[in-house]
Amino acid sequence: NGKPDWFLELNPAGTVPVLTCYGGAVVLPDSDIILDFIGDGAVEGGSTLKPKSDAEKKAIKKWRDLLSREIIPVGKAAVLRGKTKELYSLLSKVDKDMTDSNKFLCGDAPTIADCALFPFMWRIDQEFGPLTEEDHKCGNIRAWLDTCGETAAFRKTIQSSWWWWW
Repeated sequence: NGKPDWFLELNPAGTVPVLTCYGGAVVLPDSDIILDFIGDGAVEGGSTLKPKSDAEKKAIKKWRDLLSREIIPVGKAAVLRGKTKELYSLLSKVDKDMTDSNKFLCGDAPTIADCALFPFMWRIDQEFGPLTEEDHKCGNIRAWLDTCGETAAFRKTIQSSWWWWW
């Protein structure tokens, strides 16, 4: 898989990202695990991303499941095999699940759901967009991406170039 030995010692699966903490005593080999760790308060301010109610917890789970079960596989197929029709169909469905009454996916403040979806949706927007209401029936996605992009914490994660990590 081309990964160096030191990396495979951290994560034998060879997937990224990997976060090491406490001098390597804790190794977190997956973005979902890393987000949960941050949300549990391991990083200053991270606990603000945790759900504040059972309803918000359920909504966060819904968005994270949608990402792992649908957005990632369909996005991967679009990038690697040109299956953009399926991607645009899914994005239209995702757009309908978003509501324009919320700034973020689960309310007026970012949650782990926003942190999980933003990098994928931003890259899809860059690769296949811009995602707009007029061109792709994605007005709510566009508004959410713009809101995230105007938020300092999200803005810091935006790269001018990237690679697809599928």
